[in-house]
Amino acid sequence: MLTLEEIGTYAEGFLESVLDGEPLSERDAALIGLAVRVSPSALDLQGTQDYVRRALDAGASAAQVHEVLVLVSGLGVHTLMVGSSTVAAILRERGDLSISAPLDSLRQQLWDQYVGEDPFWDSMEQQVPGFLDALLRQSPEAFEAFFMYCAVPWKTAALRAYLKELISLAVDAAPSHRFMPGLRLHLANAVQLGVGRKAILQALAIASDAPLHRGIA
Repeated sequence: MLTLEEIGTYAEGFLESVLDGEPLSERDAALIGLAVRVSPSALDLQGTQDYVRRALDAGASAAQVHEVLVLVSGLGVHTLMVGSSTVAAILRERGDLSISAPLDSLRQQLWDQYVGEDPFWDSMEQQVPGFLDALLRQSPEAFEAFFMYCAVPWKTAALRAYLKELISLAVDAAPSHRFMPGLRLHLANAVQLGVGRKAILQALAIASDAPLHRGIA
């Protein structure tokens, strides 16, 4: 079982040569706090209400607050990341040729349109090997929807890219989720965008304080 201590040890090692940088602003901390409480793995209603108020009081706009919700709602794609690759591996074991045959024209067109030669997707392939190919082969509709939905908070762009990465990092590190493939990806992205050690460790501390899922009545 992956523990919070192991997550912290990995992050500390990754950040060993990263400069301290600036701490989180009050607004950014509140938005990250909102993210880990509104995520599907927590759904802490009282915490969500509290952190919406904190974020607005700290100067966040309504558009920024709502973009957190849209961004975090994409956490459901982790079901596809883990599940699609698992199903594909089992189908391959059973000799299902559809899982390894050349792509048909529709699937090839979708691959060229959404992935192509863009190096951005190389990092995802490193963290969740075979996911995009498995998803495309099993459901072209879900493949296209994955790209379209996950792109929404990047198109509306109420939050800057560095904060989206910190939010994603925190949600992946939260006690009820602990999704290392995403954490490794977003940690690297945050550092690449210039986020310092202090802000990243603060985001992880906020994540570690998130409650377990309490249920919604």
